[in-house]
Amino acid sequence: MIQRRKFLTLSSITALHVLTGCGGGSNSNHRGSGNGNGGMGGGQGGNTSTNNPASSTTSLPIPPLLIPRDAGGVKHYDLTIQASQHTFFDGVATNTYGINGSYLGPTLLVENGSRISLNYRNTLGEPVSMHAHGMHAPANMDGSAHQTIAASASWSAQYTVKQKANTSWYHPHTMDNTAPQVYKGLAGLMIVEDTQSRSLNLPKRYGEDDIPLVLQDRVFNNGQINYAPSRMSIMRGYTGDTFIVNGAINPTFNAEAKEIRFRLLNGSNSSVYTLAFSDRRSFKQIASDSAFLEAPVTLTSVRLSPGERAEIVVDFSNNIGQSVVLKELNNNKSFLTINVNQDPSTITSVPSKLTTFEKFNPSSAVRTRNFELGGHMGALTINGKSMDKARIDEVVPLNDIEIWNVSNTMGVNHNFHIHATHFRLLSRNGNTSAVSANERGLKDVVYIPPHESVSFIVKMIDYTDTTVPYMYHCHFLEHEDNGMMGQFTVV
Repeated sequence: MIQRRKFLTLSSITALHVLTGCGGGSNSNHRGSGNGNGGMGGGQGGNTSTNNPASSTTSLPIPPLLIPRDAGGVKHYDLTIQASQHTFFDGVATNTYGINGSYLGPTLLVENGSRISLNYRNTLGEPVSMHAHGMHAPANMDGSAHQTIAASASWSAQYTVKQKANTSWYHPHTMDNTAPQVYKGLAGLMIVEDTQSRSLNLPKRYGEDDIPLVLQDRVFNNGQINYAPSRMSIMRGYTGDTFIVNGAINPTFNAEAKEIRFRLLNGSNSSVYTLAFSDRRSFKQIASDSAFLEAPVTLTSVRLSPGERAEIVVDFSNNIGQSVVLKELNNNKSFLTINVNQDPSTITSVPSKLTTFEKFNPSSAVRTRNFELGGHMGALTINGKSMDKARIDEVVPLNDIEIWNVSNTMGVNHNFHIHATHFRLLSRNGNTSAVSANERGLKDVVYIPPHESVSFIVKMIDYTDTTVPYMYHCHFLEHEDNGMMGQFTVV
């Protein structure tokens, strides 16, 4: 277990001062462009894999859809958290964690309006909690650090799905231990569908033209996952030099010569990915974290910080017999080779309008809250305070429209994730025009480069609980584990 007080002792204060001082902002010129040119990607900090055999040659693994069992009108998804072994390299069994499998977990397909139960059984020899990131759930069903599942115990999150179609995901939210548990393989996708999403003329055949991509980077030594962050790599975020997608290194995907939809998740601990195709072709982003965009946005690259999602549609209609590579530009690494070698079995066409959503007027906000991401006395903090489960930091009234201003006071990357709901980004560094078109949808994570700030508008709805809090935090997992997290109740 990575305990923040073990790493962020007084001996690390010097490193912290270097990173938070004016001289530490070497990347502060990176702005919040939706084309994804900002931020440090994986590999910074010298976390280098060593002595590994050749990676296994494999087709892109597609996480299986978990078929729920119906009991009394409730859709039950049974999920076993387990230690296992997984094949990343030829002839090597790598020790991993997985959910119903050796690495990662199945995809959960849920319907807006349905009653669901996520039933977790913990067979690890350590506590874990499981958070449904992006799902609108009651606080006591959120799967935060307050809903710990002891070793050999079980826990269920049961609620009615109340949200627009989107791509969410589930992962540990274990106090002080989220980063290593995710790093070893605990994560999976949740896809929410609704009547609108099913009616759109979009690729929607899961695993054929609707493809989930869980993007991660890892450090491997002798074929084994090596999670051993130094104090400095905790500050900067622990990043790796081996890029994997759906649990495979450099896999291939055989695509039909048609529109293909990719559901992108930055499932890394602390890397900022700038994603593009090897021929720099354009594509259409159709969704961000929490919903479809109102209209598709044409891009040649897209930036995702940890926890962010984007759905994109790429048209391969004229590329039969060709291969295209999905790359990460900051590191010039390949994630996936796409071989366009099949005739289309269906034809789709991205509509010019995808959805509509309510836009709160900033002038109707009843209050503003300010949050500073920084460091104090060897710990990572929000508003000068490190995470304390016994302390409620904010009390948010139900149905009040609020503006939250979040500033990164450090010389390293951060982002900001809020549980319970979604938000709409208003400005970057006080500039409304700096919010790119693909960031103008409904989100639950926002990237904040060094020495920059964002403002967003938010309203808590549906659920109140005076005792059980939700979380807000940096989703760079080393930062979250080491204090950069706070709590709020909705009343």
